[in-house]
Amino acid sequence: MTIAALTPYFHVILAFHVISFTAWMAGMFYLPRLYVYHCQLAPGSAESARFKVMERRLLRQITNPAMLSTFFFGILLILTPGAVDWHAAWWWTKLTAIFLMSGFHGNLSKWRRDFLNDANTKSEKFYRIANEIPTILFVVIVFCVVA
Repeated sequence: MTIAALTPYFHVILAFHVISFTAWMAGMFYLPRLYVYHCQLAPGSAESARFKVMERRLLRQITNPAMLSTFFFGILLILTPGAVDWHAAWWWTKLTAIFLMSGFHGNLSKWRRDFLNDANTKSEKFYRIANEIPTILFVVIVFCVVA
């Protein structure tokens, strides 16, 4: 199903999709880095409380809305006639990477709740490694679309 009325707005929708995706990735890159630094702090300390505020604001005010707008404009693109070649392998690879990125986003939310409750059990090294996951998925998504 496509909506022909979206065709004249393709480039505008695409621009908003790219802007939203960029904002989403900014949060996805930075939040695990905050967790790395948060691991170095004593639970219940003033510094830990400050990180809890930073993590909440980054997730709720930037990363979550950016993800939702990325999905919204991405769905509009899917509904635009001729925007997606359903037979092309890149589309399915991108969709898989988006699914994985969304799952990672969910993990970031869970880990934030763990820090919020002073119940984090993961190491600084774990978050350093986890910090690389959105970068890899970002490269896959961009490469699929551009190349």
